[in-house]
Amino acid sequence: MAKKIVALTGSYRRGGVIDLAVAAMAGAARERGAEVSVINLLDKQVEFCTNCRACTQGPGEARGVCVLQDDMAAILDQLEAADGLILAAPVNFFNVTAITRRFLERLAVYAYWPWGQLAPKFRIKTGKKKAVLVTSSAAPSLIGRLFFKGALKALKIAADAVGAKPVGSLYIGMACTNEKPVLTANDARLARKLGIALAEAE
Repeated sequence: MAKKIVALTGSYRRGGVIDLAVAAMAGAARERGAEVSVINLLDKQVEFCTNCRACTQGPGEARGVCVLQDDMAAILDQLEAADGLILAAPVNFFNVTAITRRFLERLAVYAYWPWGQLAPKFRIKTGKKKAVLVTSSAAPSLIGRLFFKGALKALKIAADAVGAKPVGSLYIGMACTNEKPVLTANDARLARKLGIALAEAE
């Protein structure tokens, strides 16, 4: 049976380096027989979490039910049904974009946090689902990884919330040096390698 991989992107730039990297990963994964679909948060209606915590009250592993009616439930259904995930968002003002952060806050449905309990617990334990994390910034890759750690950390928390184990990450540096986005040969190679790893992960 073909692996199902879902890529979720939170970039403001259509056709930017994040989209190019995801396309390279998706292409490599498809070559290995995987089915890949892409969710662009720009195309979805995802409302801001109101922190009402209604979704966190009921026990159990199933995600809580959000009181907001938008595209979020359908997005999460796709992520849950996938064997592998690509979670991608660029750095914008030192961390992931606001549309990605808005999505992240809505992952509260995966927390069990009844009133009176001091801290939340994730409902889903990390299982067989695998994830690849992708981000980019204007800084060189090494500097970006050192000083903008929040972006990859945020994406890892998203993976943790849905029970996915990260198997690799790609940090694309110097992403804003050209008016027309370009993925370097090395970044393209690394992206394809990660796409293959995701498609072949046991």
